[in-house]
Amino acid sequence: MAKIIVVTSGKGGVGKTTTSAAISSGLAMRGHKTAVIDFDIGLRNLDIIMNCERRVVYDFVNVINNEAQLHQALIKDKRVENLYILPASQTRDKDALSKNGVERVLNELANDGFEYIICDSPAGIEHGAFMALYFADIAIVVANPEVSSVRDSDRILGILQSKSRKAEEGERVEEFLVLTRYSPERVARGEMLGVEDVEEILATKLLAVIPESESVLKASNQGIPVIHDKDSVAGQAYSDAVARLVGENKEHRFIALESKGIFQRLFGRKG
Repeated sequence: MAKIIVVTSGKGGVGKTTTSAAISSGLAMRGHKTAVIDFDIGLRNLDIIMNCERRVVYDFVNVINNEAQLHQALIKDKRVENLYILPASQTRDKDALSKNGVERVLNELANDGFEYIICDSPAGIEHGAFMALYFADIAIVVANPEVSSVRDSDRILGILQSKSRKAEEGERVEEFLVLTRYSPERVARGEMLGVEDVEEILATKLLAVIPESESVLKASNQGIPVIHDKDSVAGQAYSDAVARLVGENKEHRFIALESKGIFQRLFGRKG
């Protein structure tokens, strides 16, 4: 049975689509047949990060409106055997997503043998975000270590546990937190919230801490999910996140302030 995972946040610009691309790629790299769906109708950024924007012919809304078959709209990733992307429409309104239409697409993916379906949600609580979270079995909430981002994420968690299908059935959506753009140095200087502060506010299981890293922007600009950059700390952190998601016990890294040796101080390290 397919697991439906929504990647969501309370505000934009926190690394949600980067996380969706990395998590879906990581699951597929482990041999799991995985689909990632862009729910951000009207903007459509996932296909850029996945480097398949020139291959988009049909999109999510075309499938919902029966203007195309699902297999016509799914784009097979060129790097990973088991990964497929369903892009959003750039020309439609977010209201083009209907609950019945989304459910039909999710069921069809499950019937086609997909083990994981990643829903890349728009930020906030508008219609597209609600459609992305409604059917979720698992929610990955992405936040920056700043008060406004964490506060907005807390609101999203409340909606998940009150308005999702699982909530209507008296069950809970399993919650995880991905904390992005984290800098232990800045935490030590009091410039951002620490991991413990965020965990205390959200009371959600920590899936990963993604360090502040130039490699994230570089990978996005190149159309390569950062998880493929095994030398970067961000890529390693996302690999750890995927391992935890499938049940492996991985100690959290990149949280504590490192004491750098002389060679690191002189030459730095790759982000």
